[in-house]
Amino acid sequence: MAPRTKTPQPPAPHAADSHDLIRVHGARENNLKDVSIELPKRRLTVFTGVSGSGKSSLVFSTIAAESQRLINETYPAFVQGFMPTQARPDVDVLDGLTTAIIVDQQRMGSDPRSTVGTATDANAMLRILFSRLGEPHIGPPGAFAFNVPSVTASGAITVERGNKKAVKATFSRTGGMCPRCEGRGSVSDIDLTQLYDDSKSIAEGAFTIPGWKSDSWWTVRIYADSGFLDPNKPIAKFTKKEMQDFLYREPTKVKVEGSTLTFEGLIPKIQKSFLSKDRESMQPHIRDFVDRAVTFATCPECEGTRLTEGARSSKINKISIADACAMEIRDLAEWVRGLDEPSVAPLIEALQQTLDSFVEIGLGYLALDRPSGTLSGGEAQRVKMIRHLGSSLTDVTYVFDEPTIGLHPHDIRRMNDLLLRLRDKGNTVLVVEHKPEAIAIADHVVDLGPGAGTAGGTVCFEGTLEGLRASDTVTGRHLDDRAVLKDEVRKPTGALEIRGATSHNLRDVDVDIPLGVLTVITGVAGSGKSSLVHGSIPAGENVISVDQSPIKGSRRSNPATYTGLLEPIRKAFAKANGVKPALFSANSEGACPTCNGAGVIFTDLGMMASVSSPCEDCEGKRFQASVLDYHLGGRDISEVLSMSVAQAEEFFGSGDAALPAAHKILDRLVDVGLGYLSLGQPLTTLSGGERQRLKLATHMADKGGVYVLDEPTTGLHLADVEQLLGLLDRLVDSGKSVIVIEHHQAVMAHADWIIDLGPGAGHDGGQIVFEGTPADLVAARSTLTGEHLAEYVGE
Repeated sequence: MAPRTKTPQPPAPHAADSHDLIRVHGARENNLKDVSIELPKRRLTVFTGVSGSGKSSLVFSTIAAESQRLINETYPAFVQGFMPTQARPDVDVLDGLTTAIIVDQQRMGSDPRSTVGTATDANAMLRILFSRLGEPHIGPPGAFAFNVPSVTASGAITVERGNKKAVKATFSRTGGMCPRCEGRGSVSDIDLTQLYDDSKSIAEGAFTIPGWKSDSWWTVRIYADSGFLDPNKPIAKFTKKEMQDFLYREPTKVKVEGSTLTFEGLIPKIQKSFLSKDRESMQPHIRDFVDRAVTFATCPECEGTRLTEGARSSKINKISIADACAMEIRDLAEWVRGLDEPSVAPLIEALQQTLDSFVEIGLGYLALDRPSGTLSGGEAQRVKMIRHLGSSLTDVTYVFDEPTIGLHPHDIRRMNDLLLRLRDKGNTVLVVEHKPEAIAIADHVVDLGPGAGTAGGTVCFEGTLEGLRASDTVTGRHLDDRAVLKDEVRKPTGALEIRGATSHNLRDVDVDIPLGVLTVITGVAGSGKSSLVHGSIPAGENVISVDQSPIKGSRRSNPATYTGLLEPIRKAFAKANGVKPALFSANSEGACPTCNGAGVIFTDLGMMASVSSPCEDCEGKRFQASVLDYHLGGRDISEVLSMSVAQAEEFFGSGDAALPAAHKILDRLVDVGLGYLSLGQPLTTLSGGERQRLKLATHMADKGGVYVLDEPTTGLHLADVEQLLGLLDRLVDSGKSVIVIEHHQAVMAHADWIIDLGPGAGHDGGQIVFEGTPADLVAARSTLTGEHLAEYVGE
C-alpha cells in the first residue's frame, strides 16, 4: 500500500500578527462615560456625533494624547524637560497604540514673518537652489532668507596661542532681510495728528490718546517734569532737539518729585503700550484709536517682497526668488520641472515633490509668500498634510479633525482619495467628521452621543455605514437629510454695491449683493469668496463680520466671561447678599487663595511630567469657602457656573433668580446651538465651530444691519444645521441682511440669492460665474456648484 500523505496544516498565526486592534477601555476624559471600544488597525474609522458629544475627547484627548505621551517618554529626561508635558489621559486600558500623527484645525501661527513657504520647507529648498544656480552669485542660502539680517563687525580679538596677542578681525554675514521693513513686507506709520494737538502745550492737555489726561501721571509727571521739554510751550514750537526727545528718546531714568521714573519717547511708548497688544483683545475705543493712528503700507524699498536688492537681483532663467515665491504654486511647479541641472538634481526632485503635493491636495492656487496667518482653518490643515503625503512611514495612526472644512463638494472627493491613499499604505486613519460624503468612505464608524455635553459621552453605534444608516441614532436618522429648494424666495430691500473689486485674485468684479435677504457666496476653495466679502465689502458700523479667527483667552476664560454674562450675574449675587461684586469672580477677590482661582494645582515634578490635580481646598470650585455661603435663587456662584446654558436659561428666566440681562445673553447662546455648553467651561476646550458660534451669539446683540458669516456650519452636526438655518431665517425676518460664505449644500438650497465664484481656484477663479436663485442655479447646472447642488437636492 502506498503511504498516506498528511495534508499540511496551515502554520499557526504569528504572535506579532495578533495585535490588529486599538483597544480602549474605561475612557473618562472630559464628558466620556467609561467608553470602551475596539478600533481596527490599517482601516479608516470615522467618528460622528453632534457637536460636544465627545468625539475629540476620545480621538484627540485619549488615543492620540496617550500615543504622543508614550513616545515622549522614550526621550532622555533631560530632553523631556524641554518638551511640552502631558498628563496620562483618564482611561483604564489603552492597548495596541501606534505612533500618532495629528493633523488638526489649529491655525498656523500669525507671526508676520511666517509664510506658506517657511511653514513647509519649500522656501528652504528654494534658497539652496538660488544660492547654487542664481546669477550673479551673492552668497549662501541665508542671503536669500528674509528672516536673516545682514551683519558686519570689526575689532580686535585675542588669540590664545603661544604668546597671547591681539589681532584685527572682521566678520560679515550676508542676509536676505530687507533692512527697512525687517522682513515683514510692510511698514507701519504712526499718524502724529492722532496722538496730540500741536497747537496746545502738554500742560494744556495736548494729548488725544485714550486715557492720557492732562493731569495723569504719564503726561504731566513724566513728560512735563522730565527736564527735556517745556510743558508750557505749544508742541508746534518745540525745537528740533525737543521734538527728537519728545518723540524718539531712548528710555532714560529721570527724577520726578523725589521718585526715579523712566522717560521714553512718545513713539516707542505707543508701540509698546498699544501696538504690541492683540487687536481683538482691545476695548472698542482703544481699537478705534489704533485703527486711526496706525497705517500699514507696502515697504517702498523691497516692494513687499521682504528681500534685499541683492537677493532680488540674483536670477535663474530670468526669475528671482521673489518672483518664484509670488507665483501660484502650480505655476512654480511647472517652472521647477523645466530646470535641468544635474549638480542639484536631488534638490530639484525633492522641491518638485513638495510643490506637486500642494497641487494634488488642492492648494495649487496659493503662493509661497502668502502669510501663514491668513490661511483659513481648512487651508492650514491641508498645508500640514503635505509633509505626510510622500512619507514612507507605514503602520502609523493618522488623526484628522474634520479635514473637509472649507472644501467645496468638488474638492471633498479629492480629499477622500488622499485619506484612502494613506490607509492603503498600511496606516490607521482616524477621522472626526460631519459631512456625509466623507463618512461614506469609512470602513468602520463610531457614533457618539446621544446628546452633547453631559448628555453625550457614550458610544451609540459602532459598525459599518449601512448599519449606521439603519440605526436609530441622531446621526443615522439625519445621514440622508436633504434640504429642499424654497418655493418662494424673499425680495431684496436694497443692494450693497461692489465695483471694480481686485483684492487678491478678483478680476475687476462688479456685483450687487442684495440686502434684506439670505445671500450665500459660494465657489471652490480659492475662487475668491473671502476676497470678495472681507476684502471688498466696506467695513462700517453697519457691517458685523463673524469670521473663523480664533478666540483669544486662557483656561480662565469661559463662555460666561467672554459673552459678558458673568457681569449681571455677579451684580445680582452682590445685590442679593449685600456684598461686593468682586467676590463672585474667580479672577478677583473671591478666588480660592490656594489655587488662585484656577480650580487645579499644577505640581512640577522636575524631569517628569507635571501633574494637575483638583484643588483640595475649594474642590475645584475656584472660590473661597466664604463666597459659597452667598446664594441667589438657592444656588451658589460655583453651582451657577457649572450649569449648562440651557439649564441657566431656565434658572434665570423666572422665579427668585429672574435676571432679564442674563436671560437675553443665554437666549442667544441657545439660538446658535450652544445650549449644552457649561457656563464655566474653559474657552481653550472649545472646538473651532463652537468658538465661531460663540462669537456669533455675542455679535447678535450689536446694532449692525448686515451680518457677514464665514462658514458658520463648521463643526456642526447634520442635525444642528437645521437649527442654524432657523437662526439665519430669524435674523433676516428681523430686518437684518445676512451674507454667508458657505460650501454646505443645505445652506445653499435655503438661500434667497446665490453668488457663485470661479470657475476654478487662484488665477482660474476670481470671476462671478452665476448670480440668481438656488432654483435657477440647479436648473442651469452651468457651474461646479450647480452640478453638486442639483445632485444634492435630487433634481
